[in-house]
Amino acid sequence: MTENPTDPAELRETVRAHYAGAARSAGRRLDLLVEDDCCSTTSCCGEAQVPAGFGAGLYDLTSSSSLPIEALEASLGCGNPTAVAELREGERVLDLGSGGGIDVLLSAQRVGPTGFAYGVDMTDEMLDLARENAVRAQASNVEFLKGTIEDVPLPDESVDVVISNCVINLSVDKPAVIAEMFRVLAPGGRIGISDVVAEDHLSPEERAERGSFVGCIAGALSRSEYLDGLTAAGFGDTGVEFTHENAPGMHSAIIRATKPR
Repeated sequence: MTENPTDPAELRETVRAHYAGAARSAGRRLDLLVEDDCCSTTSCCGEAQVPAGFGAGLYDLTSSSSLPIEALEASLGCGNPTAVAELREGERVLDLGSGGGIDVLLSAQRVGPTGFAYGVDMTDEMLDLARENAVRAQASNVEFLKGTIEDVPLPDESVDVVISNCVINLSVDKPAVIAEMFRVLAPGGRIGISDVVAEDHLSPEERAERGSFVGCIAGALSRSEYLDGLTAAGFGDTGVEFTHENAPGMHSAIIRATKPR
């Protein structure tokens, strides 16, 4: 069994420290990969660096080829939410737990110069990396904000779409995250999220046996818990679609929902 902290403050600090380390190591991994001249394939930049089903290898190389390699190297997500959010020209997008910025930068490309993409992250090292990546990508329609996904530093009804990539499972207060998504979305707005989700028959204890909290397994909601939480917050058109299995009974999934008009 994998040991996991139980105190919420300790859990949050464990997550923060883990992803701060991931941000610092992104540049070091890049140096090693460039020396080996193998960074043109997903087997080198993606799956070889993180467990199968996570990371840069989940992105379409055509759409991500224009981004800084540092953004790809810092990706520890379990999907590609920008590929399912159906972003449109001129929309305002918020990425919860934006990390090295890959999904914000991809969103900025899709919404174009009349749109805007925000990223929120609580880790200074990730924010520094994301801002550097935005400069490298020459992206002017982006902003990275420091904050938690349980208390988003944006006004009510300020965005059209909320995305997130394997971050909500790391929250210590998931109902607060779902409530914040509903709050910041304009009426008719939608969510397009990638996250790890458990099959309904797995208890919290059984989920913890399959992986750690910082490894995006122990803290995952079940499919029914996700759907019930979205409905309780006021969302409609809810859906959870499993895409691939990360551990027995634990799946990367696409979560969709809409805020009624």
